Amino acid sequence: MIEKLFKLKENNTNVKTEIMAGITTFMTMAYILAVNPNTMTAFNDILGLEGSARMNPSGVFMATAISSCIATLLMAFLANYPFALAPGMGLNAYFAYTVVLGMGYSWQEALAAVFIEGIIFIILSLTNVREAIFNAIPMTLKYAVSAGIGLFIAFIGLQNAKIVQNNDSTLVQFHSFTADGVTRTENVSVLLAIIGIVIMAVLLIKKVKGGILLGILITWVLGIICQLTGLYVVDVDKGFYSLLPDFSSGIQLSAIKDVAFKMDFSGVFSLNFLAIMFAFLFVDVFDTLGTLIGVSSKANMLDKDGKLPRIKGALMADAIGTGVGAALGTSTVTTYVESATGVAEGGRTGLTSLVTAVLFGLSVVLSPIFLAIPSFATAPALIVVGFYMISSITKVNFEDITEAIPAYLCVIAMPFTYSISEGICFGIISYVVINLITGKAKEKKISILMYVLSVLFILKYIFL
Repeated sequence: MIEKLFKLKENNTNVKTEIMAGITTFMTMAYILAVNPNTMTAFNDILGLEGSARMNPSGVFMATAISSCIATLLMAFLANYPFALAPGMGLNAYFAYTVVLGMGYSWQEALAAVFIEGIIFIILSLTNVREAIFNAIPMTLKYAVSAGIGLFIAFIGLQNAKIVQNNDSTLVQFHSFTADGVTRTENVSVLLAIIGIVIMAVLLIKKVKGGILLGILITWVLGIICQLTGLYVVDVDKGFYSLLPDFSSGIQLSAIKDVAFKMDFSGVFSLNFLAIMFAFLFVDVFDTLGTLIGVSSKANMLDKDGKLPRIKGALMADAIGTGVGAALGTSTVTTYVESATGVAEGGRTGLTSLVTAVLFGLSVVLSPIFLAIPSFATAPALIVVGFYMISSITKVNFEDITEAIPAYLCVIAMPFTYSISEGICFGIISYVVINLITGKAKEKKISILMYVLSVLFILKYIFL
């Protein structure tokens, strides 16, 4: 039955590989279960909300887990691809800090904007608009998107591990082990992350099956040993949580009723509301397309024309996931770049997604286990997978500057603007403008849609 559903032999994979890949993908993105509720409800205390006006973090946790499970299941069965979905980072911050805190909308109205965006998404997916955009992007930019995502997720991993930190003068810096106020626990966490990178690199060089997953588990165990011996001290105020699962709080399944189906559509027809909805829509469209392009090109899933077979199912899973997520009480659900970790482990079919979805479902009742996995254990996986993905840049023709410069701008924009969608904007605008000015546009048969996208992106920067 599994072979019939997921066509494992056709995709040169097997059940064991897919299961390992699914577990790896989940473990590298399980952080969203803890981060999303905290980010989305940050306005509660800032605004001093009380009673029903507050957004219940426990409810958001349940909505995050359930919507991620449903959307990833849809990806498994509608598209048979090893991609996982969950509420997107960045979009949840936009929800809380810009829409609710900055613009004064209630969280119920913000959820309504996300829900309507999901409906528009479904319509766009049914009318082939998103598929057409995917197919219109030249292969050069597709390779660049993959490489850019590689740099981007490596940068995220370095931050999550605290190897790279904020610096007001230079924006970023290497972690200082001797700075004033730095604690032993901080230093231990950074060292464990660095050790984790080395462990994963060695396992991958030795071709150990499941090396990335094994590296996460080994690093986590090393962290537990440090906690038990006093090298790692729990300090919740500074973000250092216990590495041992804690079941004392119990399971709060009923909390979802505080956020589910609470959407408020009263402000739908205002201009500000439309601007909010467009912002959610734009970022989700191009973050998702970027992730699909980057991960699928690295996994050699694109056909000879650079198209992704069964893309309609993948886009539909994303669109329905967004609507379901908003209805349950969370921000925009999108395809995750962390899916690349599962692909790097050999995941090639929807069975990988099915395993990830099941784990998201189990997290509803086993959340203490998954939330105990520290970021210093999962961050090395992102850094190592970044290495795999950046190698796509070698497929770009650097002898043709009109191809290489747009690819270069696309690659550097993703980590430096902290956005996949902005990287795509930079790449498409520069590709069209440079080739148009140099007279290469006709020769390269740049599609009408590429011109349209360039104009729309330029207008976005002017007016938004």
